Amino acid sequence: MANVVVVGAQWGDEGKGKIVDWLSERADVIARFQGGHNAGHTLVIDGKVYKLNALPSGVVRGGKLSVIGNGVVLDPWHLLNEIEAIRGQGVEITPETLMIAENTPLILPIHGELDRAREEAASKGTKIGTTGRGIGPAYEDKVGRRSVRVADLGDPATLEARVDRALQHHDPLRRGLGIETVDRDALLAKLMDVAPGILEYAAPVWKVLNEKRKAGRRILFEGAQGALLDIDFGTYPFVTSSNVIAGQAATGVGLGPGAVNYVLGIVKAYTTRVGEGPFPTELEDADGQRLGERGHEFGTVTGRKRRCGWFDAVLVRQTCATSGVTGIALTKLDVLDGFETLKICVGYELDGTRMDYLPTAADHQARCTPVYEEVPGWSESTEGARSWADLPANAIKYVRRVEELIQCPVALLSTSPEREDTILVTDPFAD
Repeated sequence: MANVVVVGAQWGDEGKGKIVDWLSERADVIARFQGGHNAGHTLVIDGKVYKLNALPSGVVRGGKLSVIGNGVVLDPWHLLNEIEAIRGQGVEITPETLMIAENTPLILPIHGELDRAREEAASKGTKIGTTGRGIGPAYEDKVGRRSVRVADLGDPATLEARVDRALQHHDPLRRGLGIETVDRDALLAKLMDVAPGILEYAAPVWKVLNEKRKAGRRILFEGAQGALLDIDFGTYPFVTSSNVIAGQAATGVGLGPGAVNYVLGIVKAYTTRVGEGPFPTELEDADGQRLGERGHEFGTVTGRKRRCGWFDAVLVRQTCATSGVTGIALTKLDVLDGFETLKICVGYELDGTRMDYLPTAADHQARCTPVYEEVPGWSESTEGARSWADLPANAIKYVRRVEELIQCPVALLSTSPEREDTILVTDPFAD
């Protein structure tokens, strides 16, 4: 059976939650493979709104297995609170419907404290725009081989050793930043307190998923953030601390690359970004304000206003290449309703030279100016459209031009937050 990876193909906030939910109805397993609870996925089902940060989007669908893979960094306190909140909305979550990889690194309170202290100490122009939730420092500890992992919660002696190793690194950092050193015993007590609730869901996810795959079960791999925030291929250093691109999907849950059959890139019909960093097509005029207001562009996690701009075909073509995108899901087409003229970025000018990709060097990125192609807009409404026949002719032309410029076909078209308001072009789960 086909297995599908869903990745954001811009700077995040592309509407992955709705698309994952739409696909999860036909999947057997939904697996988160990277990121932390800085991800924000909003689902609207029968008028009911679910806001998820750490949990896979599949938890709201009965009869599915949701998995948090080893590529994720997990705040155990946040997760248990989120589970209770979602249960309060009538969703059943049990160890049979949710599994956490035993080798998943934990986000500790010291990570959030370090994250916020660094951001506050950074001078203007060097701030990353982090959510302050400790994701970056937790990934640093993973790479530095000093993480506390889910499995460590099951043995007090191992847990103490892991915490001591972490504090050998963190206490000197904290002193340098003017923060009090860590109360070791208090941290251990907190971890021992949360351990039973987390261990209830712990499992050898790599083994479970390999067995599911061999049994022909459909797996939906769910990514967080967007490919332009990838630690290697994003707009560094204004990126997240993990690999976001599709290649991470298999590694982040313990499967081989052959487990991935289809990569679906989620793309807004325009462009947004939260936080700092380059944004070639950003609009700081009435058009940008209109996009933000119509699109309700505020971060699900941070509440920060998103920066808005015209569709950047150069960047999306680039992310389609780095993630090996098979087809895209184009979202929020309805936000463009009523614009007399639309613009699409088809290239950049850098010091008099035409560029067909975003260069890697930060100073080059800062000097890139967009080259636009203008296309006619439409006055009719596309909101709620569920077939091509419901779309204005100019809206269809816009979609077709996007396909040409990014060199990738549209597989799904979303015209509202409601999951049913989706036009299926190509079934990602087709064998």
